[in-house]
Amino acid sequence: MKPWSIEPVGTWHEHVIESAALTGNPLGDPASRPLWVYLPPGSSPGPSEPGRALPTIYVLQGLTGQLDMWRNRSAFRPSVLELIDGAFAAPGQAPAVVVLVDAWTSLGGSQFLNSPGTGRYLDYVTEEVVSFVDRHYPTAAEARCRAVAGKSSGGYGAMVLPMLAPGVFGGLATHAGDAGFELCYLSDVAEAARALRERYEGSYDAFWADFRSRPAMSRPEDAALVNTYCMAACYSAEEDGSVALPFDPGSGRLVDEVFTRWQAFDPLRLAAHHGEALRSLRAVWVDAGRHDQYFLDLGATAFHAILDQLGVEHAFELFEGTHSAIEYRYPLALGYLAARLQPGP
Repeated sequence: MKPWSIEPVGTWHEHVIESAALTGNPLGDPASRPLWVYLPPGSSPGPSEPGRALPTIYVLQGLTGQLDMWRNRSAFRPSVLELIDGAFAAPGQAPAVVVLVDAWTSLGGSQFLNSPGTGRYLDYVTEEVVSFVDRHYPTAAEARCRAVAGKSSGGYGAMVLPMLAPGVFGGLATHAGDAGFELCYLSDVAEAARALRERYEGSYDAFWADFRSRPAMSRPEDAALVNTYCMAACYSAEEDGSVALPFDPGSGRLVDEVFTRWQAFDPLRLAAHHGEALRSLRAVWVDAGRHDQYFLDLGATAFHAILDQLGVEHAFELFEGTHSAIEYRYPLALGYLAARLQPGP
């Protein structure tokens, strides 16, 4: 590969959306959000016309993701933008519009849900972003030609949005998406409880004051503390916006009634109540690295088993790898989705 940048074959278009759904959000985060849209070779902006409507794939970032991070390059590896363009430049690849969505919050993320602790991110994605793209680009503006994809928290969003907003998407791709909450979150809960006890006298307020006074992620326990609080803000915030923790910060004891609220958002539990929505999907892709540090390979395997039980046709793979450096999986899933979501019978 070239060492700096590769001239794209398709075209990237950058926008800013003024979101009504995010206006006045409880964290005071910006309601103006960037949105990037990729058009494959031979396509141009503008509403769809007969014979030129394309499927659309919405790509969600993981926790702490901000949109401009997609430009980042790791040593010897293409950026995600280059991977997307390369996928649709390949001979014989079915075309699609690809939309990169920003749902960052000052706690790290939103899980793409509506929550009194973070804001109305489910409404933002499924109503405002989708409507904007359909108005300005040559999309097939129907659920059967739309998909949502992502990794980690983005993969979580890809799993739950078709269930929580049925009739918006016709496909999904999840790469190591958050699932099986007892396995993927409780180790962070334990580390967060210990760190609060040892360094912050049991106070998350003291942690946030310290965290924001120094370089972020400069202490080894920071990731667990941020992740646990952010998940609580998404899954177990009270109506007044206050955050109910799933553990007692003094003793570390799990608070069962709060963790039960978390579990209600677990894709493995949601799937049991949303079989019809899942069976309506035209394309489903599930994968994870066999040695995922957060045990999300187990969540992926369980989701795969539930899809089998529900009779949902899907692609499933456990590949050699961990949770890290798996961006090369994106173009595989994008190609799969694009081929199956084309307009027509």
